[in-house]
Amino acid sequence: MRYLILSAIMALTTSAAWAEIGLISGDWITQDEDAKIQIQDCGDGTPCGTLIWVDPSAPGGGLDAENPEPTLRTRPLVGLEIIWGYEKRGERWRSGRIYNPQDGKTFRSSLHLRSEDKLIVKGCLGPICRSNTWTRSVSETGAS
Repeated sequence: MRYLILSAIMALTTSAAWAEIGLISGDWITQDEDAKIQIQDCGDGTPCGTLIWVDPSAPGGGLDAENPEPTLRTRPLVGLEIIWGYEKRGERWRSGRIYNPQDGKTFRSSLHLRSEDKLIVKGCLGPICRSNTWTRSVSETGAS
């Protein structure tokens, strides 16, 4: 009986985590409309985000040219995981990381779903933070 109750609690916890990640899952266009990120479950009920489109006219030619590690500067941006490591706290995902290929830096990050189609993405380096609003993509191809 104890195992049945434990199994039920774990199933409910996993379902709740999936329901919450499900709210922000999908394809998102960055504030500058120069990239599209696909957010999905990392496999542990937390969000991960992968670049699935980058504006071909952006500096760097679609490569991770600003990466501080010279051996990674020739890797393609498309397919690169740029957000990971979040914990659910209230209505926000916090304590995550976001990699910015434009400057090669990784920042502390939080995610907050403002509405069904607006995601607030905050990145912080020390006490200095910057927020961007990503818009849910309405199509599965191209930039928007």
